[in-house]
Amino acid sequence: MKITKYLHSCLVFELDGYKLLVDPGNFTFVEGLVKPDDFADVDAMIITHIHPDHYYPENIKKILAIKPMPVYTVAEVSKAMEKEGIESTVWEAGPHQLGPFKLEAISIVHEPLLDNPTPQMMGLVINDKILHPVDSMEDALLKYKEIELLIMVSMAPFANELRIAGFADKLQPKQILPVHDGYAKDFFIEARYKNYFAHFEKQGIAFHKIYKAGDGMDL
Repeated sequence: MKITKYLHSCLVFELDGYKLLVDPGNFTFVEGLVKPDDFADVDAMIITHIHPDHYYPENIKKILAIKPMPVYTVAEVSKAMEKEGIESTVWEAGPHQLGPFKLEAISIVHEPLLDNPTPQMMGLVINDKILHPVDSMEDALLKYKEIELLIMVSMAPFANELRIAGFADKLQPKQILPVHDGYAKDFFIEARYKNYFAHFEKQGIAFHKIYKAGDGMDL
């Protein structure tokens, strides 16, 4: 499986020629480094929750105009999409299959934000190897302890590095792919990722210092 990062929390998972796009939010497109036509060969899209850094209807429409594809999301986002004229399918928690991807949709709680309502949010377990908890670090996710890859929030207004690293320390994945870094400057990301790398290396956890548009990893 190939995983490509398109800034912040926008990811493309590719397996056996099938491409799955997750969360093309506003931070992905704001600087013009990523454009909707970069996703012209994607087969399906998942939107995990309604926050604009994950759900950005203007460019979702542009992507779908270039390449029609099914969109899967939670009920709250689906209602918002309906108002935008975007067709979607609501996923309940449980197993789903998209091409070669075996997916488990999990209902999880977004970390609290200042003066902001808690959105409905969907996390993912992909092919029993990847945990994508999106913007959650709740203890219920520890049942996936020692999973192969954790897609980990690396910085956020709702958490500091002690909280973030503490969650990963408890989960003990074999590898970490950091996300949620699209609002920081490169020098800051590089400094923080150097810190994370050293922290997790002591535990034998591989931290992948991936943040630039189009960079990725194989699993």
